[in-house]
Amino acid sequence: MFTRNESVFRRVARFAMVLASLPAAACYHQVVETGKTASPTVIDKPWQMGFVYGLVPPPAINTAAQCPGGVAKVETQHSFLNGLVASLTFGIITPMQVTITCATTGRASTDNAQKVNAGRTQEEQAAAVNEAAKRSSESGQPVLVQF
Repeated sequence: MFTRNESVFRRVARFAMVLASLPAAACYHQVVETGKTASPTVIDKPWQMGFVYGLVPPPAINTAAQCPGGVAKVETQHSFLNGLVASLTFGIITPMQVTITCATTGRASTDNAQKVNAGRTQEEQAAAVNEAAKRSSESGQPVLVQF
């Protein structure tokens, strides 16, 4: 059999292997930003249930009612508790936390915007739209096309 020192060595070695494998089970975190201005409205879903190591993703979250201006940022992560549940169920249940930040609503003000009058023909209207796009690109401001 093993001597006492060899038994202790094996226990320490196992503990070291378990400790070394913990970073492999690290938490997952992803952030997607849309470029829109964030509003104070945040939707937090800490337990979105996925299955089989995430191969079956969580159901889609409908944000249209709470975020009329769209979405500014989406964060998904596996928190420690989410990872613990996934470990205890051997990956059959794989929950994740989803945090959605809504975008501000509103539109560009046209009070002080440059205006381009479109004519009656299709060619004049196309030229007016092109001119408005050119002016807007140069100034970085909205240009109103009046038909």
